[in-house]
Amino acid sequence: MINNKRIPLYLQLMDKIIEKINAQEYREQEKLPSERELCDMYGMSRITVRQAMQELEREGYIYKLHGKGTFVAPKSYSQNLVKLYSFTDEMRKIGKIPTSKVLSFEAVEAEEAIGSKMGIHPKEEVYKVVRLRLADEEPLMYETSYIPVAKFPGLTQETLDKQPMYEVFYNDYNIPVNKAVESFSPTLVREEEAKHLRISSKQTAMLIKRYAYSDKQLIEYTITVARGDKFEYKVELT
Repeated sequence: MINNKRIPLYLQLMDKIIEKINAQEYREQEKLPSERELCDMYGMSRITVRQAMQELEREGYIYKLHGKGTFVAPKSYSQNLVKLYSFTDEMRKIGKIPTSKVLSFEAVEAEEAIGSKMGIHPKEEVYKVVRLRLADEEPLMYETSYIPVAKFPGLTQETLDKQPMYEVFYNDYNIPVNKAVESFSPTLVREEEAKHLRISSKQTAMLIKRYAYSDKQLIEYTITVARGDKFEYKVELT
């Protein structure tokens, strides 16, 4: 039973559950007690418990699976969007070990849609690179990148297996990435993406389209599917 008359009961219950999550009494992906069990544990009404659980879900502490129950949500990675960033650098900053697994690598003629986005002739060759981005061996992003062959002659899968892409651009070609434009939209994960991300297909994810530039020249167009349960993106407005 928890009852501080100055604070609404549902907020008290939220604080109690958050406390237990932070103390790892309730661990990531662990199933939580049912609403009925929480009513009995804390002497609260079903309406109060339901309100607390709805707010916890909205705040990203828990998630619900239809017919299975309520679970502790995995911690998400917070990405600030007010400056240029790279996945590798951001993961290193928070003490994670970033790795990239190249799933496929080929030089292809740019399709008309890709060519128009990149401002190149549709017949011009681009590298199509599909990568899985991981942190501490956990898959987080499924990326498909298009890179002009003319800008990076001799680029190989072996090179990208050994070094982060932007480090290769700078170290091997003296081409730094100093500007990027990104757009974000919700999407549903496709089966191939779900298999590599180790999540269920049709799960909601973030679709990120990135245009990366060296000075004013576009050198990379990437489509990323980022796990919706692992990332939150922040913009500071001033």
